[in-house]
Amino acid sequence: MSQPSLSQARSRFTTSSIRWGFMWALWCAVLWGAWYVPGSAVWFEAPYVDLKYDTNAELLLAAAVLTTFNAVAVLFFLFVWNGVLGKWGEYVRTIKQMRYISKWFFIGAIFGGPMAIFGSYLAIGYIGGAFAAISSLMYPIIGATLARLWYQEKITRRAAVGIFIILAGGVTVYAPGIIAEITGTGDTGWLGYLGGAMAAIGWGVEGAIAGRGLDVADPDVGITVRFTAEVLYWVALILPAIYLFTDQPVVELVVATFNWAAIGWLTLAGVTFAFCYVSWYKSFPLIGVGRGQAIAALYGLFAVIFLAVFTLKLPEWNFLAGLVLFVAGGFVMFTESNEVLEVVRAVSTDRKKPGTAVDAVNS
Repeated sequence: MSQPSLSQARSRFTTSSIRWGFMWALWCAVLWGAWYVPGSAVWFEAPYVDLKYDTNAELLLAAAVLTTFNAVAVLFFLFVWNGVLGKWGEYVRTIKQMRYISKWFFIGAIFGGPMAIFGSYLAIGYIGGAFAAISSLMYPIIGATLARLWYQEKITRRAAVGIFIILAGGVTVYAPGIIAEITGTGDTGWLGYLGGAMAAIGWGVEGAIAGRGLDVADPDVGITVRFTAEVLYWVALILPAIYLFTDQPVVELVVATFNWAAIGWLTLAGVTFAFCYVSWYKSFPLIGVGRGQAIAALYGLFAVIFLAVFTLKLPEWNFLAGLVLFVAGGFVMFTESNEVLEVVRAVSTDRKKPGTAVDAVNS
């Protein structure tokens, strides 16, 4: 085959990979935005709507139980997905490789579950679904920065501009509420703002860790291992610890959640979040963590649209202004040229030998 033909084939492959990367990230955004509808609606079903929430501990427990049910539902649909793809054997082989492969997903699950998803449920419970969706949109900054520092994923000048715009959106969303809390004029709990920040940091860190794990694992299997870890954390560690060391009614709340309305919403949350995460993880090897997260951050736009349709309510002005900035920042990163996106990891040029690219990926 002639050199021009090889070059053309490589160009077509690169273009196709980048296109699929953006498609997966965009599909993630749609499903992620849809998740906030059942994730918010379940708070208005028994037993959660009947709780008095006189103390922060009650709401923290409710968020913990909901996050546990969410993780179990997601894992169920991921097992079905891997079964359809015939990847159960690969799942078993991957989860056995704790030292080299699955450890990345077990670590990522700490930031993605007990930190990010739990924080998001906190934000929904204290302030609302629209705030929870928009407040965590700063997570691409965390992911892109860690990916750059950890395994030299490139951040171009254009990507940096997009990150700056996203940061401005974060200030717009958070500043009015935080100022109101500090001055004592706010009518929402500070834990709601903390939950939003936890979600942003948690998903950003998880994305960077997932990018490392996906160097050596299949995305469909990797995300299933990640949610296996989260279910273990909640079912075997966190909820038992709450039961043993506090006087909160953990068992009673778990049992009461088994009603058709609550389980129905949690099932919808599970199916949307399962395939949202599948799409998210598939985008990282194709376009990089920073850009995959930036495009997936469009979920804030879809969440506001879906919530407005179902609740007939629009969020506060600063939420909408922040949303515009978040979308603008993501668009700036989205419009990166193919030549820049072709190599998403920086490659050292000080060693002229064939193993250089491999070393850069594995660093």
